[in-house]
Amino acid sequence: MEIVEAFRAKHSGDPVAATVGVAGPVEDGRTEAVNLAWPVDARELAEALGLPEAGVSVINDLEANAWGIPWLGREDLVALNEAAGEEGGNLALISAGTGLGEAFVTRGPRGQEVHASEGGHADFAPRTELESELRAHLARDGEHVSYERVCSGMGLLNIYEFLRHRSSDPEPEWLTEERRGDEAAAITHAGLERRDPVASEALDVMVSIYGAQAGNLALTVMATGGVYLGGGIAPNILPRLREGGFVRAFTAKGRLSDLVERIPVRVILNELTALLGAARHAEATRAGPAPSA
Repeated sequence: MEIVEAFRAKHSGDPVAATVGVAGPVEDGRTEAVNLAWPVDARELAEALGLPEAGVSVINDLEANAWGIPWLGREDLVALNEAAGEEGGNLALISAGTGLGEAFVTRGPRGQEVHASEGGHADFAPRTELESELRAHLARDGEHVSYERVCSGMGLLNIYEFLRHRSSDPEPEWLTEERRGDEAAAITHAGLERRDPVASEALDVMVSIYGAQAGNLALTVMATGGVYLGGGIAPNILPRLREGGFVRAFTAKGRLSDLVERIPVRVILNELTALLGAARHAEATRAGPAPSA
């Protein structure tokens, strides 16, 4: 509740509704962040905020991001695949950051409805011999190898360390020094600038995996209205995403490649998308018991 207390100390107004997005599956208004030790409970939040339980919601963070998509303008988006898309079609959101989050939006009798997903924890499916080696390397201790473990900040580290292990080239001293700070950022910058061939290859492999899983999600939810890339990684590696590896993997879907090629893909640049979405969800919750997007 320290965060709530800090927020209320800065803002004197009385809240009328609240929605909190958390990275993890939500059950009965409670969740524990998958990559952080932050349990969040809607009942406790309601008590701390002085609100009725019905006015407080805890939702998945990607669900909050998906709620924010309608508030994005052209300046908030960069297109990777310039397809027209289907008016009113389903939307998909996939966000590589600390982990790999997914959500989607469908159209029903009540309009658009947002759905949370934990698809980032689904089994990683290798498409090449190199990716098969990568999966075997990560599964050597019997651990589950999900898409999150190869498509996220930790995923980039895993790919880099695998490639470095199989490479005859030792890590350069300057990169070792830079990795003492933010490891993922150091490898990302070295890869983007092509200062180290292993870091550059690691970035290419992750971009391709990212594109493949985005295409998988598009097919799974029939996201003919568009696929959005959220999270902190996509904007930071935009030059590499634009080189084509992402879209090639996204559209390489065999007999359904033509379908996927007609789906637009956009990178979200607005860092406040989840906050906007949480506010929009809170307003909808306040207006009625069954909010839709």
